[in-house]
Amino acid sequence: MSARPPLTARAPVLMVQGTASSVGKSTLVAGLCRWLAQRGLRVAPFKAQNMSNNAAVCADGGEIGRAQFAQAVAAGIEPTVDMNPILLKPQGRTSQVIVRGRAQGAQTAAEYFGPSGLRGDLWPTVAEALDRLRSTYDLVIAEGAGSPAEINLRDRDLVNMRVALHAAADVFIVSDIDRGGAFAALLGTWEWLAPDERALVRGFILNKFRGDPTLLAPAPAVLEQRTGVPVIGVVPYLDNLVLPEEDAASLTQRSVPDARVEIAVVRLPHLANFDEFGLLAAEPGVSIRYVSAPEALRAPDLVIVPGTKATIPDLLWLHDRGLTGRLRWLVTHGTPVLGICGGYQMLGQVVRDPRHVESEHASAVGLGLLSIETELAGADSKRLARTRGVVRPNAAGIWAGLSGVEVEGYEIHVGRTWGQMPDALLDLPTGPDGSVTPDGLVAGTYLHGIFEHAAARHALLRSLASRRGLCLGPVLPAQLDPYADLARVLADTVRLDTTRVPALLKTLA
Repeated sequence: MSARPPLTARAPVLMVQGTASSVGKSTLVAGLCRWLAQRGLRVAPFKAQNMSNNAAVCADGGEIGRAQFAQAVAAGIEPTVDMNPILLKPQGRTSQVIVRGRAQGAQTAAEYFGPSGLRGDLWPTVAEALDRLRSTYDLVIAEGAGSPAEINLRDRDLVNMRVALHAAADVFIVSDIDRGGAFAALLGTWEWLAPDERALVRGFILNKFRGDPTLLAPAPAVLEQRTGVPVIGVVPYLDNLVLPEEDAASLTQRSVPDARVEIAVVRLPHLANFDEFGLLAAEPGVSIRYVSAPEALRAPDLVIVPGTKATIPDLLWLHDRGLTGRLRWLVTHGTPVLGICGGYQMLGQVVRDPRHVESEHASAVGLGLLSIETELAGADSKRLARTRGVVRPNAAGIWAGLSGVEVEGYEIHVGRTWGQMPDALLDLPTGPDGSVTPDGLVAGTYLHGIFEHAAARHALLRSLASRRGLCLGPVLPAQLDPYADLARVLADTVRLDTTRVPALLKTLA
């Protein structure tokens, strides 16, 4: 490998754009980060603007999209706010606008893009963040959003070709062949680009392919003849990678016919941070069901009411759908319920939003399963922190099996909760967290990500299985590394010709 550039030099940028949303851009960036890091490069991910309610907290307390956080982990580096300088978090009609990790307010799309909107001209923020990464790392792998061919959005582009042109990036365009129409989508995307943008496109990637790649002929050759751009890789359909998703629309439920533990997660309309259940779903013998109707709840081993970006509207939705009554019935008949963050707030007596932080509703009656009350505060009091602690040793029910177990995760909320909490669930460095009833049937916590770590996850599943008189059986290894498998697949299937990709030629020579 050649000598690394000095920190003052501008590192090259490799950019992954797509023909549409959900074609696999985030997954490919994570895999490329790990693969190139394994080659000895200092690699950093970057996405100028992300829209997602799956967020994570950096070491400095700033929040970024969960996908960019995961990509940094794949690269073996500490995530920073420069990797996702703008994050939009939908909450009903509006989105909370996060700039460099801090909330700046909430606006509708029309307000955000309007002449006096928060967006204003955020391009300097984007360019400065990317340039800082380029001065620190050997290579930056940038991710686009949606498609660069959305001509109605070109005049306000912050994340696709404007980034590529600024960095003179080498661009790969990805299409999801599992959906069909992949070659037309690739050609159409390329056709809509301006000449200077087309000049940056170094290769096409067909993602999520099932079958024999030789059956694709003659399409790749015809596409290259038409555009001058080669198909540089055909990535197979990869199932159960356990990588964070950005959009709840991507949630899938795998069939587990021999499930020993069944967990139902309430699919709230403004579901947030649902990625924290990915490792639970990946465990052998564990079924995770996302439910939105009372009859779909049935009688699982555990119900989780997850986080949300709009607590009161989603609480009213629970009431309107009849889910409140069913949840109360399940608790009465011995089914444990766990609330996380916004879900924890909903389990109490009332949630108030006097300053209309999340919606036009000032208050709503809670599920009444915990003797707590919550008031939502403004963005200036938002709690953002990564932390660790332990499950309190005197917890009952399923939590007795977790007594003293170490936990770690992150807090990301605007609520202040108080009341006659029977007992806290966790002990954190900042003090007690959450609440659990004396019988252990109802519990809540503000800490996200507890079950992404093996000790707490396996203890919970053993506890749930034992209530049914079952043994859990094999579990996932404590150090599960989905990025390693993804990097191996990309190394085997994406034929990167470095002579046609200057960013790689410069860093891998």
